[in-house]
Amino acid sequence: MKVGYLGPKNSFTFQAASTITDETELVAYPSIPFCIQALEEHQISFAVVPIENSLEGSVHASVDRIFHQDKLFVAGEIVLPIRQQLLGHPDEQTITKILSHPQALAQSQRFLETNFPNTPLEAVASTTFAAEYVANHPEEHCAAIASDKAAGEYGLEILAKDIQDNALNQTRFWVLTATKGETLDSLGKPARNTLFMTLPDNLPGALHKVLSCFAWRNIDLSKIESRPLKTSLGEYFFIVDLTLDDNQALIQNAIEEIELLKGHTRNIGSYPVKIIQ
Repeated sequence: MKVGYLGPKNSFTFQAASTITDETELVAYPSIPFCIQALEEHQISFAVVPIENSLEGSVHASVDRIFHQDKLFVAGEIVLPIRQQLLGHPDEQTITKILSHPQALAQSQRFLETNFPNTPLEAVASTTFAAEYVANHPEEHCAAIASDKAAGEYGLEILAKDIQDNALNQTRFWVLTATKGETLDSLGKPARNTLFMTLPDNLPGALHKVLSCFAWRNIDLSKIESRPLKTSLGEYFFIVDLTLDDNQALIQNAIEEIELLKGHTRNIGSYPVKIIQ
């Protein structure tokens, strides 16, 4: 079983992927689109990608690619605590720039504004790539925001510990599959169902009417978010997370009612959720 992830090794996605298989089965990819493409082309069995952070919201590169590729499904979810560290070379006196993934830079915004208000920030493909770059370019006197595991991997010192803006910072990772209905039993029993949904055209109160299909059946929505359809201005699709509680038949009935209203849904999976402490 080959599992792709956003690399390099010791990235947060690597840590999430390591909970479902041995390290020898993991395959690193330089970006989220490349990782998902490998799954689409059946080079790997699963792809682990970040989908949402508790501070910065959805990871749009993941959400949009999954929506526009209609043959991918969710087999499981891993929720990982995210603790960001400022990494650099020992006895570093002057930091000329700070590198990290855009999400990590955003998650550490308060720390950066307070301690490095005039230091240039550079967005790169992953937090671990940032750590690797800093390790390989000591003459540039730059620093990285990455995990403590990346510090150990690349021989860097933790210059500032746990710099994320919120101590409860967490990221959801989806385990994607190309096989409809496949779930990872090792993560537990299915606890969440996710739908992609577009609203009926020219129907007044369309969103209210669609959401009512869930409300009167007492189906709990843990998330609803809109994203541009990338067709024309003002057109959106919705990501809807539903809590599973022996209500699969009711969810199916709600989907059928939405279809009768001329809305469109795509069920991308009922899947287990594992929370890492």
